[in-house]
Amino acid sequence: MRKVLRSSALQEVLALIIMLALIVVIMASASHLFLTPRNLTNLLIDSTTVGIIAVFSTMLMISGGLDLSVASTAALCGVVIGALQVSLGLWSAVLIALATGALVGLINGLLVTFVGINPLITTLGMLSIARGLAFVFSNGLTIPVFDLSGEHMAAYNAFARLSEGRWLGLPYPVWVMLLLFVLGLIVLNLSSYGRAMYAIGGNEEASQLAALAVKRYRLAAYVLSGLSAALAAVFLTSRLYAADPRAAPGVELTVITAVVLGGTSLAGGQGNLLGTFLGVLILSSLLNGMKLQSTSTELQNIVQGLVLLLAVAIDQVRNGNLQFTFFKRWQKSKQT
Repeated sequence: MRKVLRSSALQEVLALIIMLALIVVIMASASHLFLTPRNLTNLLIDSTTVGIIAVFSTMLMISGGLDLSVASTAALCGVVIGALQVSLGLWSAVLIALATGALVGLINGLLVTFVGINPLITTLGMLSIARGLAFVFSNGLTIPVFDLSGEHMAAYNAFARLSEGRWLGLPYPVWVMLLLFVLGLIVLNLSSYGRAMYAIGGNEEASQLAALAVKRYRLAAYVLSGLSAALAAVFLTSRLYAADPRAAPGVELTVITAVVLGGTSLAGGQGNLLGTFLGVLILSSLLNGMKLQSTSTELQNIVQGLVLLLAVAIDQVRNGNLQFTFFKRWQKSKQT
């Protein structure tokens, strides 16, 4: 028990729980609407897009990878649904959108693992490509996703229920997010794939010497990252009743902030999904409370940027890499 209580992972989780509790107390005291059932439900629904993507982004970042194209991929997949719903049918368009997300992840993975391009450059380029394709396919316009003719109303009603349906009082997207986190915990902690993610992120060369298929494992992580963005796009499109090429703005930074804040190292080899889940809730609670205070979008972006810097600083401190120049000079002058 003493070892468990002293473990760094448990201490990080407890710190995140305390941080979440403080944010909830502050936001609840600032607005009486924050703790109402309706607002808490909206908070959870708003967190699903980031949460669904963050599950597989955590796995990818543990392996030493990075994907900045998830938000643009989600926008592209939503536009695919809107553009193909009439010609191919709604559910066929949904399947093609999921395949599109997986394809984007596959391209990212191939460029990173087999061509050897830096993950930051690869996914930053894909961010622009996917967002540009979304605008091209939609002609820069928002595409309504509902049956104007009434001939396929049953399919569209079922699609709308993806976001509006509830089970035990919680919307379906929230249950999907929770299920993905549970499955991700099982995979990371109990499967050979999860152990390989930690090993590859911790020491890629040693993993290769241990006969691990490093490229295939990391390629699979990129494919899953793209697929998660497509899945998030399906629920987002269902909730908005529309496919917008401008959808999910800044979500990639929110995902990275939640993952790093949750304890996943940018260097790879370290992280856990429970921390990521708490990171998602912290950011969602913070942004939700600011919206209730009618805070401007610009100020929300500033706060989110500050949280990202804080998360990166915490990661550097955790790894012992945060060094201040003036402190180093002071040490040298003291030695001399």
